[in-house]
Amino acid sequence: MSLAVDTNILLYASDIESPFHRSALAFLEEKAAGRELLYLPWPVIMGYLRIATHGVIFKSPMTPEAAHSNIAELLSVPHIRPLGEGPEFWPCYEEISRTVIVRGNLVPDAHIAAILLEHGVRDIATNDSDFRRFESLRVHNPLTTVS
Repeated sequence: MSLAVDTNILLYASDIESPFHRSALAFLEEKAAGRELLYLPWPVIMGYLRIATHGVIFKSPMTPEAAHSNIAELLSVPHIRPLGEGPEFWPCYEEISRTVIVRGNLVPDAHIAAILLEHGVRDIATNDSDFRRFESLRVHNPLTTVS
């Protein structure tokens, strides 16, 4: 099964103060050691870089170099791939927007969901229940025993 990863999983794996740190890190390490395709949409990567280095959000934010290094390490794994918008992105975004009212904080999630829809990726690992609104996705929360 191929799977995409959301920003929050990357952040928890990097934040040793998070109660989800061990679970998120173990999940990423397991996926990196495995063989199934793992996708990191570009908005997820950029969100990680923005939040992990933000001094207002974290008491001890990462340096840009450390955050970049984490992403580079993940992307160096042959079966971990970035994913971005292609020529059918906008029709996919419009399709998602027909079944869900997309506004405010849901816009970035819809952006990710549309990228995944365009590329035929149905599964996402996240701790964000808002992704359950998108019918095109199956949400898996690796931080709990319930998917």
